[in-house]
Amino acid sequence: MESNFVDYVKILCRSGKGGRGSMHLKHVKYNYNGGPDGGDGGRGGSIILRGNHNYWTLLHLKYQRHIFAEHGGNGGKDKCHGTDGHDIYVDVPPGTVVYNAETGKFVCDVSYDGQEVVLLKGGRGGLGNFQFRTATNQAPRYAQPGEPMEEMTVILELKLLADVGLVGFPNAGKSTLVSALSNAKPKIANYPFTTMEPSLGIVGYRDNKSFVMADIPGIIEGASEGRGLGLRFLRHIERNSLLLFMVPGDTENIKHEYEVLLNELRQFNPEMLGKHRVLAVTKCDLLDEELIDMLRETLPDDLPVVFISAVTGYGLEELKDVLWRELNSESNKLEVITSTDTLIHRDKDMSRFAQELAQEGEDEEIEYVDLEDFEYDDEIDDFEVEEK
Repeated sequence: MESNFVDYVKILCRSGKGGRGSMHLKHVKYNYNGGPDGGDGGRGGSIILRGNHNYWTLLHLKYQRHIFAEHGGNGGKDKCHGTDGHDIYVDVPPGTVVYNAETGKFVCDVSYDGQEVVLLKGGRGGLGNFQFRTATNQAPRYAQPGEPMEEMTVILELKLLADVGLVGFPNAGKSTLVSALSNAKPKIANYPFTTMEPSLGIVGYRDNKSFVMADIPGIIEGASEGRGLGLRFLRHIERNSLLLFMVPGDTENIKHEYEVLLNELRQFNPEMLGKHRVLAVTKCDLLDEELIDMLRETLPDDLPVVFISAVTGYGLEELKDVLWRELNSESNKLEVITSTDTLIHRDKDMSRFAQELAQEGEDEEIEYVDLEDFEYDDEIDDFEVEEK
């Protein structure tokens, strides 16, 4: 069964070209030397990305291979202005990052609802010969062509915006925690890789305050080399203000598992290590207080550690207090990671995406034949006698 969560699409985009200006000399019965009256061409349509919180995936763009804006209309006689091409607005969920598919460079970013970013600007319309009249050149016989269009194949990647991102091995209790702290209903089962797609939950706090928590599929040691689900979903915690590492309390060496998870993040993107981190030891309903105190002494001292049990509710209030304090600390600021390093580190895992897209005809070469020519003839293109 195909998943409804789509966080990666590739689309060929093309803005509209500007209309050419008109080169027309007015010639009527009672005004034989009416002079130039060629109008300007209209501007081409632009392609604009718009943040829309009603979307949370890129599913609506999955089968839209091309987005072409309208060309501007040509100018006419009697100083008639050409029609402007209609702009195309592409609604995307907040957190969408755009890369150039050919070079891999960062293009733009849509980070909040209602934000509008011009992806490709339409060409300006050419000036008609009416604009070039002067005292010494009262009958100019030339006009401007419109500016050409812009074309680019782009990759849209969704990176979920959340305050807290959960990082842990499969079956570490991430989905159980999200369901216990929020109204989200992720799939929960007693086997690894239960979560196959990210999910968001809004966690309520004191005085009607809240923060957003993101649950992503679990990673395993060697994920940077393609094991398990690889690093495909780690982009969704690149923009989280805080990383909550989750390790079960019945693990033989909690500190070692935490260091393995940290190393996998380092392999994906070293910039993520600059974020604030909290360690939650889960499934503590199986531990007594004496054993918890012994385990606490073996854990790292450079980050807050909370022992919790999502099933019994043990330690959940303390966990929310710690998360809220870390989120609002002066040193914790939301870092936007949109560097080209992101593409470099995820290439190992995204190669599988490239193969899937190639099979769907994503990378097929397409030839376009444009019947209109931007080269403008210097001869009069519209010269007629009007009877009035």
